Amino acid sequence: MYTVTKVESRRDLERFIKFPDRLYRDCPQYVPALHSDQRKSLTKAAPLEYCSRELFLCLDSRGHVAGRVAAIDNPRYNELYGLKRARFGWFDCIEDIEVARLLLDAASEWARGRGLNEVHGPLYYNTLGKQGMLVEGFDNRPVFNTIYNYPYYPEFMERLGWSKELDWIEYRVAVNQPLPEKISRVAGELKERYGLHEADIMKLKTDPGMVRSFFEVYNMAFASSVPNFIPFTDAEIAEEAASVMPFLDGRLSSILLDEDDSVAAFGIAFPDISEALQKARGRLFPIGWIFLLRALRRCETIDLMVNGAAPKWRGKGISAVYHSLLIDRCRAAGARIALTNPQAETNSAVRVWEKYDHSLYMRRRCWIKKI
Repeated sequence: MYTVTKVESRRDLERFIKFPDRLYRDCPQYVPALHSDQRKSLTKAAPLEYCSRELFLCLDSRGHVAGRVAAIDNPRYNELYGLKRARFGWFDCIEDIEVARLLLDAASEWARGRGLNEVHGPLYYNTLGKQGMLVEGFDNRPVFNTIYNYPYYPEFMERLGWSKELDWIEYRVAVNQPLPEKISRVAGELKERYGLHEADIMKLKTDPGMVRSFFEVYNMAFASSVPNFIPFTDAEIAEEAASVMPFLDGRLSSILLDEDDSVAAFGIAFPDISEALQKARGRLFPIGWIFLLRALRRCETIDLMVNGAAPKWRGKGISAVYHSLLIDRCRAAGARIALTNPQAETNSAVRVWEKYDHSLYMRRRCWIKKI
C-alpha cells in the first residue's frame, strides 16, 4: 500500500533530494547531484520567478520514500508554443509500476487542476537543466548534467500509456583521430574570408558586456533548432553566468568573434567530473570539493557541453571553424575521449558527428501524454 503526499516541510524536501542516493546506492553508473545544487534548484532557481511547481513523494506502508516527482507549469513555454502543457521532472521510483503510476497521476492531476491538457518530461524548468529519460546506454556513466535511471523506467512509461515525443542522442568520439579534410579546409577558408577570430576566454569570464552578448547569441542560436526551448530571462542569464562562467576552461573552449567583434559561434567543453561527483556523494564538504578540483585539472575525458552559432552564420559552415579549434585545444590538453551533449535527433547539427569515428553513448527520451 502506497500513499502520495506533497512536499511541505524542510524534512520532506531533504527526503525528496536524497532519495536517489539510496535508490542508486549499488549502481556503479549513477552520478549523484550535489545536494546544495538541488536545494537551490528546487527553492531559489531563477525560473521559479515565472514557473509554478509542486513536489510529490510516494511513501510505502512504513513511511519510507518509494518515489518522487516534480510537476511543473511553465507559462512562458505555453504562451510561446500555443499549448497547454505541464512538465514533470525529478522522477525516480523503486521497481514497482504502481509507484510510477501514482506519482505520474499526481503530477497529471495537479496539471489538470491548472487547466492544462498534456504532460511531458522528464524536463527541467528551462533548457539548462537535466532532461530526458535514459532509454539506451545503461552500462555507461552519464555526464554530470544529465539523468541516469534504471532500465525499468522506460518500460513503466510504455505500460502506463506514455508516448515518445522526442529523443536526444549522445555520442562518444575519439579526440586523437584526424580532423576530416573537408572540415579543415573549410575552417581555414572561412576564417580568412570573414575575419573570424577567437575571443579572450578570461575577458569573457569577467566582462559583463561580453557575457550578455554570449547569452543573446545563445538564445538566438537555439530558438529555432532546439525543441521545447524557451529563451532565457535576464535573471536566468545572470544565474547561469554566475554558476558556469567562473569554470569556463580556456584549454577546452572557443568563442568565435566576427570582424566586428560580435559573438559569431561558440564551442564549450569541460573536463568530465562525473567520477568526482560519485566520490563526493552529493556533498562538497568536508572533502567533496577536493575531488572536483582534481577532476577539473584533468582532461582525459571531456564533456562537449554546448556549441552553436548566431543565426546569420547558420548554413555557412562555421561549425567547421570551432570544431577544428576545439580539437586542437583538446589534443593539446591531453584529451582522448569526448562525450557530446544530448542533441535532439531532429536537429541537423547531429549529422556533424557522422564525419568522425564515433559510437552511440546514450539515448534519452521525452515522453508525453494527454490528460
